[in-house]
Amino acid sequence: MLWTIIVTLVGGVIIGSLGKLLAPKGRDNIPFWLTIVCGIVGMIVGSLLYYAIFGVASNVKGLNGYGWDNTTKGIDWWRHVWQVVVAALAVMAASVLTGRDRQL
Repeated sequence: MLWTIIVTLVGGVIIGSLGKLLAPKGRDNIPFWLTIVCGIVGMIVGSLLYYAIFGVASNVKGLNGYGWDNTTKGIDWWRHVWQVVVAALAVMAASVLTGRDRQL
């Protein structure tokens, strides 16, 4: 349980920061804690979207332990790309919803 929380927070920082870098300037003016939340949203929603479209890799189908959060035997770089794009969209949405969509 503790390991899951740590991985989620660290992943949220990394994916959220990359999403913030990908978001257009003026649309990324949100506090750091909200960047982490957007990163966590990006991790979960990006993984679910990737799994819904592509499923589990053919070389691991039928094996236990593979699902929406683990689709290959190694590092799934394309799933991480999806996570970063979803995090960037979440950063832009959070910027608009918090009224911080413009820099002064």
